[in-house]
Amino acid sequence: MKEKTKSVPDAIIINEVQLILAEKRTSLASLRTGIAVSALPLTVLSFLIATSKYYEVQHAITLFVPVVVISSALAILGTYLILRAIIRIHRYDQMIKKLKLKNSVLSDLIE
Repeated sequence: MKEKTKSVPDAIIINEVQLILAEKRTSLASLRTGIAVSALPLTVLSFLIATSKYYEVQHAITLFVPVVVISSALAILGTYLILRAIIRIHRYDQMIKKLKLKNSVLSDLIE
């Protein structure tokens, strides 16, 4: 008696890879956003340092503390977005690699 093996049509496999690549593009956009969010506090703080000779910290402390708190929150958010995107991109690469090993059509299409 012969065993029946389930073969998935090539079109379905290719659609699955396209879906994974779309998710990867979304993660890349999240990575870009995380980098931009992380750069914003650095820009604000460098501006405050560059203009520090025009004000005294004692007089501007009521504004300085909220700016530092918001900048810290943005830096943490940016770091979270970057790390999350990198982890997801790595996972999507592993998924594509597994699909390439299972299907010869994909190994011809994707390097």
